[in-house]
Amino acid sequence: MEQVAPANSLRERLIDAGVDLVMTEGSASLGLREIARRAGVSHGAPRRYFPTHHALLSAIARRGFTELAARFAAAAEGARTPREQLRGLADAFLDYAGEHGGMFELMFRHDLLDSEAHASDAEAPGLPRLRESTLPLFARLVGLVAQDRAHHSANGTGPSYDSAPPPALTAAALWTNLHGIAVLRASGSLQLAFPGTSEGPDPLVTAVLDAHLGRVDA
Repeated sequence: MEQVAPANSLRERLIDAGVDLVMTEGSASLGLREIARRAGVSHGAPRRYFPTHHALLSAIARRGFTELAARFAAAAEGARTPREQLRGLADAFLDYAGEHGGMFELMFRHDLLDSEAHASDAEAPGLPRLRESTLPLFARLVGLVAQDRAHHSANGTGPSYDSAPPPALTAAALWTNLHGIAVLRASGSLQLAFPGTSEGPDPLVTAVLDAHLGRVDA
């Protein structure tokens, strides 16, 4: 007979089980029955705490964004300039994608990020839907792009930004490029075309930053 646990405790246990599944077996393993089995509850228990399967998957994916945000914060520590922070964030993003491919895939599933299509799926009162949970990460990227331009303009170490697109557009292009690298690396396609190097800064990331932000003087 299933033991009755506090709602918050069981809710977190279901999310924990889902996180463990996606980390070890990939996003395709996240069926409701398997999550319930891993959590040690009946197969109908998830429906008591999450209105839909989609809502539970969104809660699991939110854990991934929380971890990614923590990595971004750690990567920015000790950076002397906005460009160094952007480099740290780019490396952290690609490292996370490489280490946790299943979670990374889940985090960026369009059906989970489409808040308008799933407006009734918020899994708990007061919690933002998944897309709203991702916005601070992008806002941080936009802010750093703007700071990078201001820093190099003030010091005369960067290109002219007179005709540059808005920082938000540049940040979106940079994010898109990094995401593309992550996906191509996961499939093994990028390694065939560009093996890269085993030591030192990744030249591909350097090229991406220079392409979107402009090269700067040493």
